[in-house]
Amino acid sequence: MKIIFEATIKENGIGGWYIQLKDSVDGRIENCNNLEEFSLTIEKMGEEYGGNIDGVEWKVDENVSPEHLMEVKNKMAKYHKELFDDSND
Repeated sequence: MKIIFEATIKENGIGGWYIQLKDSVDGRIENCNNLEEFSLTIEKMGEEYGGNIDGVEWKVDENVSPEHLMEVKNKMAKYHKELFDDSND
């Protein structure tokens, strides 16, 4: 059985965004208001499978603004760089 999580960028209705994280195996959904929360949540959810996640499918709701999408992408790139740089210390 493949363990795939679905991460969907959504508008929060108050001028921002959030990431809805869905476990495709059991259907559980968690909402993450920032990338730090997303990282902790995906790690916690992955623990139930021994940390063996096969992948994350990214989606974007059709009403997400281009500005919010770019903001998420930029923050993800920065967050990834910080994690990568810290792992080399």
